[in-house]
Amino acid sequence: MIDGVKVTPLKQIFDERGKVMHMLREDSPSFERFGEIYFSCTHPGVVKAWHLHKEMTLNYAVVFGEIKFVLYDDRAGSRTNGIVQELFISPENYMLVTVPPLVWNGFKGLGLTSSIVANCATMPHKSEEIERRPISDPRIPYSWDIVHR
Repeated sequence: MIDGVKVTPLKQIFDERGKVMHMLREDSPSFERFGEIYFSCTHPGVVKAWHLHKEMTLNYAVVFGEIKFVLYDDRAGSRTNGIVQELFISPENYMLVTVPPLVWNGFKGLGLTSSIVANCATMPHKSEEIERRPISDPRIPYSWDIVHR
């Protein structure tokens, strides 16, 4: 686990009408503050990576579909510097992933339908606060290809 990243199992409440999917409450240990919430829709096989935020904390949950979520820590002085972490997130594996500032992250849509990723960020988006790299950047030791084992 990358230092500062939190994975919190989330609750779904089912009944004959459907379900309620909890994500984040102000009394949750993961909650810092509210900046904005948005939904990223991703088609199967599409990779949205790499990016990091300089100040913002991210709180991701997948409400529809499935993604492979990948994090990379290149923070100088971090005890997990050089570590790559993969998580497979979906309503069937429902969780909140809290990503602190300065951790590289991205995701790939899996399955046969588009995925909907919710993010409750701690501040509104500011373009000068985000840094991006291409999906095959050699400074991040990760390949988005499927590995058959």
